[in-house]
Amino acid sequence: MKVPVMDINREIWTYEDYRELPDDGKIYQVIRGKLLMAPAPSTQHQDISRNLAFIIWSFVKDHNLGEIYYAPIDVVFSSVNVVQPDIVFIAKDKLRIIKEKGIFGAPDWIIEIVSSSTSKIDIKLKKDLYERFGVREYWIVYPEEKKIEVYLLEGGNYKFKGIFLKNDTLQVSAIEGLKINLKEVFS
Repeated sequence: MKVPVMDINREIWTYEDYRELPDDGKIYQVIRGKLLMAPAPSTQHQDISRNLAFIIWSFVKDHNLGEIYYAPIDVVFSSVNVVQPDIVFIAKDKLRIIKEKGIFGAPDWIIEIVSSSTSKIDIKLKKDLYERFGVREYWIVYPEEKKIEVYLLEGGNYKFKGIFLKNDTLQVSAIEGLKINLKEVFS
């Protein structure tokens, strides 16, 4: 089978262009029409992602609250904004945004786990993107520092809720009743 040749230097990347990228094991995303690529995450990143996903999924499943997904999963905000967050939660009343090829619209809650190769993207570009498209809650997880920054959408803008450390218990705003003991996340 012939592999399509892609012009990686194009001015604007769209969701359609993104879908044509080869399945080469790399993590691609499109933000504001720019193609971004990141290496595979570290084992520490994967441990944190697994721990969070397990805690969240157990609660969501037991209370029939919606769905969670973890990377790789496409979240398509527009034709020029396609990302692969580490963890996403979609409440039961918004399940219609889940399609076979990904999530088409704003999840209720997104978690990004920062690495040295993704920090600028996660902290600025994605935060701005999630705010603009109406993601209700955004967590930025810093594995090395064992801390989480929490942002809540209020009046169309993110308000900084705080920084939470390994010994804290964190109340999730997007999921009523879910409290996460961060010792279980950063074990």
